[in-house]
Amino acid sequence: MSYCSDTSSVDDELETLRWYHFDLSRHAAEALLLSNGRDGSYLLRNSHQGPGSFALSVRAKDSVKHFHVTRKSGGYAFGFNEFATLQDFVNHFANEPLLGSETGTLIVLKCPYPWRVEEPSIYESVRVHTVMQAGRTENDLVVNAPSLGTKEGYLVKLGAFIKNWKQRWFTLNRNELKYFKDKMFDEPIRTLDLTACSAVQFDYSQDRVNCFCLVFPERTFYLCAKSGVEADEWIKIIRWKLSQIKKGR
Repeated sequence: MSYCSDTSSVDDELETLRWYHFDLSRHAAEALLLSNGRDGSYLLRNSHQGPGSFALSVRAKDSVKHFHVTRKSGGYAFGFNEFATLQDFVNHFANEPLLGSETGTLIVLKCPYPWRVEEPSIYESVRVHTVMQAGRTENDLVVNAPSLGTKEGYLVKLGAFIKNWKQRWFTLNRNELKYFKDKMFDEPIRTLDLTACSAVQFDYSQDRVNCFCLVFPERTFYLCAKSGVEADEWIKIIRWKLSQIKKGR
């Protein structure tokens, strides 16, 4: 595909790019990649900086990084690189997949995240996305998992009656947040139904850092993550799920 300076031709090329998510917001991109993507999943979206400005959002383990892509008269600029077409952009990262972030770490671009993938389930009526297997180009993608976004990890929870903090293993699957005594246990201590949850947010009332709370009619649950980034990721994913629950009502 050759680059044409005609704006309509450029727009046509964007429309054929299956991992271009149009005006998806930064927050929505983070929720989408963290909830349903995998390490190395990436997508292109419009940037708030104006026409001709895009953002490449990439999941790097348990966080999402954003990089600017700018349309120029001769093609597209990404960092110190310039590409004649977006197809060249795809081909470049299929063969040179390492990208340095501002922290000096390397991010591997493994799998474009298409926007036309639908959840193969009648569980929810809204359009959602599924985890994709890594492929060298966008044409190599194969649907890998039908489940709506999941997350798991250790959090420290405040007890209901005895006000002490204990580490628990949490799993988030569909609208159920379960916590276990430890990772190797099969039976959860409790299952929280997110359809009954009214809010999730950072909490500063406890004498601990990186805390957030989930508000239910009968109780507010206080949880602490190992870092502010991790707490923010839990909040974003749960908040995204609550928004989907609200849409379905």
